[in-house]
Amino acid sequence: MSSEKDAAKVQDAGPAPLDYLPGLTQNAKTDVMSGFILFLIALPLSLGIAIASGAPPIAGVIAGFIGGILGSLLGGSYVTINGAAAGLIAIVYGAVQAMGAMPDGTVNVEAGFRYALAVGVICGGLQILMGLAKLGKLTNMFPLNVVHGMLAGIGIIIMSKQIHSLLGVTFSGKMIPTILAIPSSFANLVPSVAMIGGLSLAIMIAWPYLGKIGKLMPAPMAVILVTVPLAQMLNIGPEFLVKVPLDFMGSFQGPDWGMAGTGVFWKFVVTYTLVASLESLLTAAAMDQMDPWKRRSNMNRELLSKGTTNALSSFIGGLPMIAEVVRSSANIMNGARTRWSNFFHGLFLLLAVALFPGVLNMIPLAALAGMLVFIGFRLAHPKEFIHAAHIGKEEVAYMAVTTIIVVAVDLLWGVIIGFVIAVVTNAIRGVRSPKADAVVEERGDALVLKLKGAHGFMNFVSMRDQLDKLPPGKKLAIDYSGVSYMDHTVNERFHLFNGEYALTGGSVTSVGKEGLKPTSHSDVSALVRG
Repeated sequence: MSSEKDAAKVQDAGPAPLDYLPGLTQNAKTDVMSGFILFLIALPLSLGIAIASGAPPIAGVIAGFIGGILGSLLGGSYVTINGAAAGLIAIVYGAVQAMGAMPDGTVNVEAGFRYALAVGVICGGLQILMGLAKLGKLTNMFPLNVVHGMLAGIGIIIMSKQIHSLLGVTFSGKMIPTILAIPSSFANLVPSVAMIGGLSLAIMIAWPYLGKIGKLMPAPMAVILVTVPLAQMLNIGPEFLVKVPLDFMGSFQGPDWGMAGTGVFWKFVVTYTLVASLESLLTAAAMDQMDPWKRRSNMNRELLSKGTTNALSSFIGGLPMIAEVVRSSANIMNGARTRWSNFFHGLFLLLAVALFPGVLNMIPLAALAGMLVFIGFRLAHPKEFIHAAHIGKEEVAYMAVTTIIVVAVDLLWGVIIGFVIAVVTNAIRGVRSPKADAVVEERGDALVLKLKGAHGFMNFVSMRDQLDKLPPGKKLAIDYSGVSYMDHTVNERFHLFNGEYALTGGSVTSVGKEGLKPTSHSDVSALVRG
């Protein structure tokens, strides 16, 4: 626990050293308030994400309070917020549908979800093993625009499915028929339900532009405060409202291991583990850039934390979770200083479902659908494709191919094929160029890092190790004149490293980089937007 004198340093002297971590006593004022604001954001979103995933609404809240309370105590990052996220909707929904499929073509959703819980427990165990094996650094070798494409595909899936719920129409099926059925749902909409869903979407769109009014509360909570009384006035039927158990202890359920011997079960284990780990690590990296104290997350500890919380959440009936970027960004913007804001966000979620379940059952499903349509659009925003196109034809190809396959075929296959295309492209570039290499020269108080050959995302892990071994606080010059090729992912990683190294008291200058395309913004932050 830090002393009062140390706490004063944080309050009065601006950003603190990288490894400084004040305690709850010194930061209760900011962290409790930020946790409460995050609770207001997380509660409706957690319910909506669970429903969109084919899970009981309470499953999203279970993930939130487990991720908040336990995740804050175990996590390797300082300001990230854990919980159910839109980026996992397509995976959980696919698992429920595939493993709950019956011989007559129907889906036993309850059984499918319990099989999906077993997948989540295994996923958590694998993440723990990944953390122990110190695989947190592997996020440095994944091509950024493949991840962009994956998230864009997930965004399209979310929008396509939630538009039906927004209109009050029940539709379940594969992705292409779901998209093609949207005009029919507009023709058969339930007017009162569609009014609520449309109003929810309009509030989410307009809220950031309302100035002082928009700062009074988070947009999701504004949606709830407007649509709950409206649903009562319109006499919306119970089939269009959230259903959570009034008996809190009855909310929990365990996994069913009956599908553990099947190929489809292990397919979703791989998908869960890959996407949940990748998104959490990228979010932690993005939040490190936003953190006013520029503390650097321990990525291996992040994997251990997410593995433990995912295993426990799935074991008692909750969704899988990640470090969620929207809530994490809001955490920083609301002045949070330590992990305790994550803890209080989880605690408030737990109290809400334990003490006020009847209030939650008044929330219209269409209101949650409107929020998710908005989130889906942000994940698949056209400007992400435009940005990729400005970077280069190869980058937009990775993104577009991944998106199309995720939507039309399968999320895991989309990621695999996008990754393979990127690997082949890098291999071709590497064959045409000298092998990637780097040489460090010391010149008194200055360092020169001379890069040579072709630098692609596949060889950045070893490069990152070399960067981490550079002595801090030096005048560092990075010489790119010997580079024959550098892909966008490596270019962005060097851009982020420059900022990290400056925080050690050093400085970074770039030499001979004119031939390389500069990055216009932090893609690590952008790719986890949603």
